[in-house]
Amino acid sequence: MHPRSRRQLHAFLNYLRHERRVSPLTVEGYARDLDHCCRFCTQKGLRSWTQLRVEDVRAYVAALHRRGLSGRSIRRHLSALRSLFRYLLRERQVEHDPASGVPAPRMEKRLPQTLTVDQAAHLLEIPDNPSSAGSELLVRRDRAMMELMYSSGTRLSELTALNTTDVDLADATVRVTGKGAKTRVLPVGRHACAALESWLAVRSQLARPGETAVFVGRRGGRLGGRAVQLRLAQWARRQGVNVPVYPHLLRHSFASHLLESSGDLRAVQELLGHADIGTTEIYTHLDFQHLAKVYDKAHPRARKKK
Repeated sequence: MHPRSRRQLHAFLNYLRHERRVSPLTVEGYARDLDHCCRFCTQKGLRSWTQLRVEDVRAYVAALHRRGLSGRSIRRHLSALRSLFRYLLRERQVEHDPASGVPAPRMEKRLPQTLTVDQAAHLLEIPDNPSSAGSELLVRRDRAMMELMYSSGTRLSELTALNTTDVDLADATVRVTGKGAKTRVLPVGRHACAALESWLAVRSQLARPGETAVFVGRRGGRLGGRAVQLRLAQWARRQGVNVPVYPHLLRHSFASHLLESSGDLRAVQELLGHADIGTTEIYTHLDFQHLAKVYDKAHPRARKKK
């Protein structure tokens, strides 16, 4: 595509970063999907976004489908393109959005995976200083991270962005900044508070002078998301949890277990920081699935004859 169109794309990504305050991972996803669209346009001889027509977007969707992309992935590509054109319309750099009239393919609603309550408890029963897991400092840090994710349902980006001033152990709360730079205050459970207190008591032995992050790495700087993912997977293997464990799985487990116990969908929505309750309702399907299994096992009219 023409260099001007590339500059428009870079301006849009900067708008997401600095004005919309979108998470870095989301910006990376937009950049990747829109770069793929740019290559498609170049192949079709389209040099600018103004030349893109509805039939071109339909052809783009068909090309993605032929590549074997799922309905979910194609919807993501279309969403990125629509967001770009909303920005270009706002800046008066185009006169119409060719993606707005192209329907997104249907996609199956995937239920989030969760740990059982017993699996979560087993994962968090970390010995004080298992030699293969690293130093006692790292053990305390990792226990605090996992307890906090499961206790409060924090996103990975919220966990790594947490500063020491965001933690109030006296009030048993943490202040996190979620999507769209929205701040919310979350309660922290008893076990998570104890784990955080234990970690913060020794954090200065690892943190560099002036470092504000709650969770720091071996070199004393703010811990990155990839490091958290690797440590969590390592602990899952060591603790014998027989499913892949990743940060968002703890968030899903937090929401599912809380909803199962309380039945309060609105409260779970607030704690998760979902703008739309429809996003939170996915956990009611999990709860129903669990109830259906109990029914099938227990009800005399549901049990299969042996």
